Amino acid sequence: MHAVILAGGKGVRLRPYTTALPKPLVPIGDQHAILEIVMRQLAAAGFKSVTLAIGHLGHIIRAYVGNGSQWGLRVGYAVEDTPLGTMGPLLTMQDRLPENFLVMNGDILTDLDFAGVLKHHESSGAPLTIATYARQVKIDFGVLTTESGSITGFQEKPSIDYRVSMGVYGVSRSALAKYSPGLPLGFDELVLDLLAARTPPSAYEFGGYWLDIGRPDDYDRANAEFAEIRSQLLPAESAESLHAVPTGQEAPVPAARTEADAAGQPAAAALAGPENGGRAA
Repeated sequence: MHAVILAGGKGVRLRPYTTALPKPLVPIGDQHAILEIVMRQLAAAGFKSVTLAIGHLGHIIRAYVGNGSQWGLRVGYAVEDTPLGTMGPLLTMQDRLPENFLVMNGDILTDLDFAGVLKHHESSGAPLTIATYARQVKIDFGVLTTESGSITGFQEKPSIDYRVSMGVYGVSRSALAKYSPGLPLGFDELVLDLLAARTPPSAYEFGGYWLDIGRPDDYDRANAEFAEIRSQLLPAESAESLHAVPTGQEAPVPAARTEADAAGQPAAAALAGPENGGRAA
């Protein structure tokens, strides 16, 4: 199983934390970065290879993660020269991805079954699967329904229930086939296009723990709750599995422009293996 982690954003909403650190590397608790937790979860779920889509402060992520061997993963990199949106980075590497793969934001704290999402996606036959989470908004006012200048309905401080995207997706390469590599592609555009084509995404409903570390309030909450949920988030925790920067050389994804390319140096060969049909990690 293969996963793509989107880690190229600037994390503007989380400043000043992200002034010097990329958002996926902000610390949770005393020992772990969010990205480390995600890597360990993917490895425990049976994933063998990961592509990190990096941009802003990507050299720091590359130095921290290396080749992924400390988590038993093969890690490659795709570099965004310009912002490509949520799904745009996938277009630069789609020829080297397996037919079905997991895509996720690099700043998510959750005990979601990542392998379960991908298996559900494969069995659904849908081009895209979206992991969803239930939210409720309490309206602090009386809500009126009006028609032709008259009040036709009234609700006192109602609650609105809805489901949101968790930032975790199962994706088939066929969902990306009509889009041009190198051009921005947003998650919203992809979903609307699939709905218009009457090939709707599948939903994977989840009710466990989930925080999108996008704002200071959410980040502070994650740190406040981490001691209680640590055992849920960190599988098979041991002293040997704590993060250490590896000495091995990582391999970039050749479908994307890498830092080595930008410097006029030949890029290293991409990692490949039988698990994903010989395609790059």
